[in-house]
Amino acid sequence: MAETHLKIRREGAVEYVVLNRPKIRNAFNEDLIAEMAAWAARAGHNHEVRAAVLSGAGTIFCAGGDLEWMSKMAGYSQEDNIRDATAAARMFSAWDNLPFPVVARIHGAAIGGGAGLAAIADIAIASSDAMFGFTEVKLGLIPAIIAPYVLAKIGRSAARELFLTGRRFTAEEAKQIGLVHAVVPAEQLDATVTQYLDEILAAGPEAIAASKALIGRICNCSTEEAMRLSVAAIAERRVSAEAQTRMKAFLKKS
Repeated sequence: MAETHLKIRREGAVEYVVLNRPKIRNAFNEDLIAEMAAWAARAGHNHEVRAAVLSGAGTIFCAGGDLEWMSKMAGYSQEDNIRDATAAARMFSAWDNLPFPVVARIHGAAIGGGAGLAAIADIAIASSDAMFGFTEVKLGLIPAIIAPYVLAKIGRSAARELFLTGRRFTAEEAKQIGLVHAVVPAEQLDATVTQYLDEILAAGPEAIAASKALIGRICNCSTEEAMRLSVAAIAERRVSAEAQTRMKAFLKKS
């Protein structure tokens, strides 16, 4: 699929994915969702990619749903709505399950589905003047597709307040509730992204993928099941070629 709503470039082992609909604040429609899903399908099988940086062109990261797209939904049948929502759900799932870290570079605003992108990012960095909001209830809608990822990030209590009021909140509050990990002045966004990328690229890619998978497996399981899964995971990693090589190199320096 040729990208028209995304700009993609590769620098070394990092793919930079830019939402490229600046005239409408990088809002989602079915075409952008399809392009994002297609990119995730390709990148997820590309072992040369070690990290991805997701950002938005123009003055806003992502304003949620495209009004023209949402207006079409009013005429959708139940089957049309299920098909449309399923495509969006699969896109978010594909990004959430990428085997490498996704770093979100958030400026301006991340509203609705845009805040959902912050939730699926492994590392979310926001400019200090960025605004966030799960504003779906203001339109008589609900943040259903992004709810699993947001709840995993911010928990039930914060979600209750923010989902049910639809109020907008600051980057600092987003950090306090765990939606983003760093808040910096806008002019420091790129430098902060680079700092995180340096840390990622200095680590073992297989270990990163295994750590990300482990988080998903044990997050909501019982203590007994988490123990079983975590013991099996570390036993497997200890005998891996990557771990053996890196541990030997570390011990030589000690």
